[in-house]
Amino acid sequence: MSRESEADQPGEAALPGTLSERLRDELIAFRRDLHMHPELGNQEFRTTAALKARLEQAGLKPRVLSIGTGLICDIGSWDGVRPLFAIRADIDALPIPDTKTEVPYRSTVPGRAHACGHDVHTTTVLGAGLVLAELDRQGLLPQPVRLIFQPAEEVLPGGAPDAMESGVLDGVGKIIAVHCDPRVDAGVIGLRPGPITSACDRLEVTLDGPGGHTARPHLTTDLVTAAARIVTDVPALLARRVDARSGLALTWGRIESGHACNVIPQHAELSGTVRCLDLPGWRAAPDLVHAAIDEIATLHRAKSQINYIRGVPPVVNDPAVTELLRDAQTARRGSGAIEDTEQSLGGEDFSWYLEHVPGAMARLGVRTPGDTTRRDLHRGDFDADEHAIQVGVELFTAAALLDAERVQVS
Repeated sequence: MSRESEADQPGEAALPGTLSERLRDELIAFRRDLHMHPELGNQEFRTTAALKARLEQAGLKPRVLSIGTGLICDIGSWDGVRPLFAIRADIDALPIPDTKTEVPYRSTVPGRAHACGHDVHTTTVLGAGLVLAELDRQGLLPQPVRLIFQPAEEVLPGGAPDAMESGVLDGVGKIIAVHCDPRVDAGVIGLRPGPITSACDRLEVTLDGPGGHTARPHLTTDLVTAAARIVTDVPALLARRVDARSGLALTWGRIESGHACNVIPQHAELSGTVRCLDLPGWRAAPDLVHAAIDEIATLHRAKSQINYIRGVPPVVNDPAVTELLRDAQTARRGSGAIEDTEQSLGGEDFSWYLEHVPGAMARLGVRTPGDTTRRDLHRGDFDADEHAIQVGVELFTAAALLDAERVQVS
């Protein structure tokens, strides 16, 4: 679906790098093809091949990452000294069915869907690369740009660490990205300096002890009670052991124990997620969680085994790069096409890049203006207003050009 937003009013600054109607139509077709053929993390072979073929058709020299999927592509002349300006997309899909029925481009792969908008992210970065490559041929690209098409964002701890080991950040001075937001109209972006997503880790706990008859719980280790106390007491303990401003939250998603109403079981399992708003709280979380669980388990004479699985830190937007995105969107569509956005409790592995270089992520509006249907990410009915593709492309190209101007001035 595609409809231009009323928020789209061009800014005063005249910049090259806008999207032609022909390329816009091609990109919409490219996005729909990706949407019909979603691939899970580290399995994005078709997606990688399609990107590589289109970039090579444009005269570029993309390089597939050493991990087998994903690729990078440099545009412009790089002397190995001047920092590259990087634009990143994630390319993987989710293991959920596509439940849309009203569109011809729904997923053709059972149990797989682009339900987080990565097809849109990928297409916008591809489009930006094609536009910037044409500017380079005209001598109008003042700084080198690197496109990063990263696999496996949905697989903890994300594909970014593997991508960095493959050298995607070598020579990079700044990095930007977008993430689809179905709560924001197409034509509008959401910006926030500082944390814009949260840290997200995974927690698995097993409890063991001698079970027995429910008539004689004093002769057993009552694992059902122990598990219940861990579920309720550990989050409360954490709330008193970390700065409340860190927003450290443990939420349980699964608890399983026992098979009969009159038998106290010998084994229990719990799993959930740990989310945190800031880096200090995230770094302290594993030790705090371990200690709290061990205290409650010991109180109930249960033997605990804890598997704390590191996920991703929060995405902390660099204020200067966030301002660059604000200026880029203003130049393209005016200040009315920007809104302040709140910090999400979702996780995003773009955060790993920002541990090494300054950067920022914007929320890309994908809701058709006037549409009152409530849509969300990670749902089988997720879709995007395809006007967002043009908005994302032109945001990226404007940011690259404006950053080059500022680098030259400094």
